Amino acid sequence: MDNKEKAKEVVKRLKEIYPDAKCALNFSSPFELLIATILSAQCTDARVNMVTPGLFAKFPTPVDFAEAPLEEIEKAIFSTGFYRQKAKSIKNCCKILAEKYNSEVPSDFDILKELPGVGRKTASVVVGNAFGQPAIAVDTHVKRISNLLGLVDSQDPDKIEAQLKNLLDREDWVIYSHLIAIHGRTVCFARNPECFRCVLADLCPGRRIFN
Repeated sequence: MDNKEKAKEVVKRLKEIYPDAKCALNFSSPFELLIATILSAQCTDARVNMVTPGLFAKFPTPVDFAEAPLEEIEKAIFSTGFYRQKAKSIKNCCKILAEKYNSEVPSDFDILKELPGVGRKTASVVVGNAFGQPAIAVDTHVKRISNLLGLVDSQDPDKIEAQLKNLLDREDWVIYSHLIAIHGRTVCFARNPECFRCVLADLCPGRRIFN
């Protein structure tokens, strides 16, 4: 089985056990997803989901964030960690959205990734989940598990993204990230992966490292 066939089989098996896989961040608009994804850096999606309802009630639009004192934003997002840098990025990002894009989130990947606090991963999450465009978001789970499976051979997120795009069908790019993230949170733990109950064990060279 070559890596292209393996990638297809990985997606097939994970779809069977996680049929409802989707973005773990709660959002009702591209703007909400953008802010939630910025907050998710070095923070769990569950924690972000606890913060965003109150955050968006207080700052519902890019203009509200852009005009708010930085200290107010910091206070509202404190529990997500790295709150000073995140607040600065969010405020600057929203200022650009308000001034250049009529408070709308651009659907263009190359424009998105240049916004403050964004980058390739966040842009991929937004275009893939808010705009339905093929994109692969390389988070810690995708990086670690894709390497364990032998699908990629790199620690560089950009190279991992490129290698996965060469292996996966375009229609599976977005769902692959979700499937792998769920698997990483429930079975393939970073410290003590439960290989004995993993549906991918027979496909995984990394399994031998732990068993």
